[in-house]
Amino acid sequence: MSQHGQIGITEAQIDLLDAAQRFCREQSPMDKVRALISSDLGYDRVVWEKIGQLGWLAMTLPEAYGGVGLTLTEAVPVAEQMGRYMLAAPFISTTLAAQALMTAGLPAQKNDYLTKIATGSAATLALSESDGGWNLASLQSMATHDENGGYTLAGTKVLVMHLRAANFVIVSATLKGAPALFLIETKDIPNQHIRRETLIDETQRSYELKLDGLRVAETARLDLEQTRAALERVHLAANLLGAAQMTGGCQAVIDYTVEYLNTRKQFGKLIGSFQALKHPTVDAFVDYQLSRSLLYAAAYSFERQGEGEIATRMAKAQADKALSFAADRSIQFHGGFGFTYDCDAQLYRRSGIFNASQFGDAAYHKKKLAELLL
Repeated sequence: MSQHGQIGITEAQIDLLDAAQRFCREQSPMDKVRALISSDLGYDRVVWEKIGQLGWLAMTLPEAYGGVGLTLTEAVPVAEQMGRYMLAAPFISTTLAAQALMTAGLPAQKNDYLTKIATGSAATLALSESDGGWNLASLQSMATHDENGGYTLAGTKVLVMHLRAANFVIVSATLKGAPALFLIETKDIPNQHIRRETLIDETQRSYELKLDGLRVAETARLDLEQTRAALERVHLAANLLGAAQMTGGCQAVIDYTVEYLNTRKQFGKLIGSFQALKHPTVDAFVDYQLSRSLLYAAAYSFERQGEGEIATRMAKAQADKALSFAADRSIQFHGGFGFTYDCDAQLYRRSGIFNASQFGDAAYHKKKLAELLL
């Protein structure tokens, strides 16, 4: 393991970065990314099976459940390359569901469902509600204990990622005034409770989940005493992996822009020779390098109390800024074509907007950082 100040990288990260780059480049060329936009699931089942075979779903799970025994630190390079090549799959939703289970799952739940994830099952979380708030403990959905020994749910969850692909979903709701988590197998959810949502990032799939009238068994509830800890961990883990995706996307859109600047001619000269285009491109690259440094610093310190939260919020805020600027400049430099859907920078810009909306944008994290640091 090497370490430079607070930035470190593990040997496993180096190996995973190389493997993930090769895999994502081969399995997710841009023409395939665009073709999947019109598909129902939004991802390639065969590629998903290969991801399971590579052990990426088992990577962050304990060995006791068939996992590899690594941490979220090692998941970062995989998420980064998925963002770079826009490889659509329920990898992040499944990884986050596993984090929730590892934190608040009861022994039987962990043994059953973490083992399933390790062998390739997809999972997701239903934590967001229509108010758009990023405080996962602030809930409108409710659960009531019924006479037959179980729970009846009420409310509506939104932005439930890859719900149609998931084998189970972890739902949050208020129980006797406190947050609670419930594990529901998707086969037990009637179709009329699920509605696909329209997103600005059409490479993603999310769904609205109506909870009204859904009943779950007593055994569906996770450990109440660990619920808040699970929600806090999921929040930070989602921001870490979101920052990784956005940083990878930033690298891709800069490469896309530079290739265009080095081939497009105007007034007999390559437009990349014009200072008005060169300087903003350098600015975008500097922002990207800062984003990547903060990302790997956050990955390295993620498990350190206090320090990991600060580093993760810094990484997400910078990734939001970097991708927004790089994609905006790319769209601008491509002229009229840049404002069409055929320009790849459009896809990355849309991805950046959506990612920023999940679990906190740059302004939100800067506010949180001010509270932590000042």
